Amino acid sequence: MTNLLNKGPFRADHVGSLLRPESLHKARREYKEGTITRDELRAVETAEIKRIVDKQIEVGLKAVTDGEFRRTWWHLDFLEHLNGIEGYVPETGYKFDGVETERYNIRNNGKISFNPNHPFIEDFKVFTEIVGDRAVAKQTIPSPNQLFYSTIRDESIYPNLEDFTKDVIQTYRDAIKAFYDAGVRYLQLDDVYIARLSSPEHIFNDGEYSREHWIELALFVINSILEDKPEDLIVTTHLCRGNYQSTWAFEGSYSLIAPTLLAKEKVDGFFLEYDDERSGDFKPLEHIPHDGAKVVLGVVTSKFGELEDKEALKSRILDAANHVPLEQLCLSPQCGFASTHHGNKLTEEQQWEKLRLVVEVAEELWNAKEPVTK
Repeated sequence: MTNLLNKGPFRADHVGSLLRPESLHKARREYKEGTITRDELRAVETAEIKRIVDKQIEVGLKAVTDGEFRRTWWHLDFLEHLNGIEGYVPETGYKFDGVETERYNIRNNGKISFNPNHPFIEDFKVFTEIVGDRAVAKQTIPSPNQLFYSTIRDESIYPNLEDFTKDVIQTYRDAIKAFYDAGVRYLQLDDVYIARLSSPEHIFNDGEYSREHWIELALFVINSILEDKPEDLIVTTHLCRGNYQSTWAFEGSYSLIAPTLLAKEKVDGFFLEYDDERSGDFKPLEHIPHDGAKVVLGVVTSKFGELEDKEALKSRILDAANHVPLEQLCLSPQCGFASTHHGNKLTEEQQWEKLRLVVEVAEELWNAKEPVTK
């Protein structure tokens, strides 16, 4: 594989999750009912992953994912397989715009550390064999900051926030090393928590810690887990405001976090949600150092199937280029198409049309068949 193909983000990229086909939904139901085995379910997952890898390459993407087809949730499946974390069914689901999600969450039940037998490691090995040298195999995992929601830490286990933070950081350092050893060279940290820190309607001053404290801590956590990052490992952050059956959890521009997180987070790129008015304007991008992290503009929505106008997309990208150099920009949908197994409200063909549109606009705007690298 050439050096060009080892770099990301790409001019045309995508966040990761894809709509689950009915064959996968059916196999999941049958596995839960006990009519097929775990191996039989896995065989269905693998067959569908092969299909959507081929499809991603066909539409012109340089980086491909497994669609998160072995997961139920974008974050919980990874987190509940860490030592010291367990999944459970709470009394209520997450609150989204006009809807409450399916009830499932995680909680702290012991000292946190990385599980060397974490299933995602073997899953990636199978995935990268499927991809081969045809594209870059991109791995997505939830950010360590997802563990800092107030409902997760058990204060009887971790009375001290500093001790909790220390263990979370070490857990993710070990996770990054395990993924790297398995062959990962393009890793994305999905971070709803950081985007929430920039949501004005959420109050963070609980009498002990202010919003500013949590913003600084979030930066410290990310930069700490990346201290020993290998030179050839690309790491990006995706900041999302929630994605559940085409609904969202909160709104607000990135202005409250930009001076700290966008300016100082030591990642290779930011995937940013910019598909509607909830996202605010592009002014916060001024805080991203020029010649620093790439900015992947999520101006194509993954929530609905109607295609955006090409010229309107180009105009928005050029508008963003007033705040960060055009050569530093890339294009993607604003989020995945199925952050949970339920999926967003569009068809699979509409999903592929969206991704084709991203590729076509990127090629036309930057007039480059090969991705631009730093």
